[in-house]
Amino acid sequence: MPLEFADSHCHLNYEGLSQRTDDVLQAMACAGVTRALNICTTLEEADQVLEQTIGRPRLWCSVGVHPDYDEVAREPTVDELVRRADHEKVVAIGETGLDYYRLKGDLDWQRERFRVHIRAARAVNKPLIIHTREAAGDTLRILREEKAHEVAGVMHCFTESMDVARAAIDLGFFISLSGIVTFKNAQQVHEVAREVPLENLLIETDAPFLAPVPFRGKTNEPAFVVHVAERIAELKGLAVEEVAQVTTQNFCRFIRQAA
Repeated sequence: MPLEFADSHCHLNYEGLSQRTDDVLQAMACAGVTRALNICTTLEEADQVLEQTIGRPRLWCSVGVHPDYDEVAREPTVDELVRRADHEKVVAIGETGLDYYRLKGDLDWQRERFRVHIRAARAVNKPLIIHTREAAGDTLRILREEKAHEVAGVMHCFTESMDVARAAIDLGFFISLSGIVTFKNAQQVHEVAREVPLENLLIETDAPFLAPVPFRGKTNEPAFVVHVAERIAELKGLAVEEVAQVTTQNFCRFIRQAA
């Protein structure tokens, strides 16, 4: 039986991928990547992100506004996120969260935007896609305060400590590892890959960013998620077949779709 992989986070509408969608999807199919989640980062791109999934039965998408974007044409509201999530292809809310690495100063607006996304996710009963960087304490606090465990979701492109991973898992969240796990110096991510139970893991590319070894420095694409799975299998001492099977099952549970 051929292996099947699922890319839990990619940006097919971004430069480097959007101009060659058919080729990207063909490469996915050839690599055994049978499912992918196309991630929205602004309301302005939401229609394009959704359109890329329509008519493609193994592609789904999200709706949300990335925490790094401090100057957007319009700030998301619960009502607009709820309205845009009312489509069978929109299976998650985000990417949302907190980032204290790229942005400094008064970030109350970022925390409020995060709360808006959690409230919308609870309103539509769809999972969250969480971005957190140098903000783990506040991220977990707000998730708890806003009762995010009611919908749960995924901690995307995870680079935090194992303690943070455990806290997120306790809230019902999956931990998603990207191409960073293939980087030689990513020791903390290696530890997480070894210790997080396989049933709590997802794999992703974050394409077109963070291409895994042996493609580091090149444009990433969903087909390359196979290399993430292979490295996790190596770190865990498992067969890649097991990692592929379980993370694909996890992906289907995460987006609440049949396998």
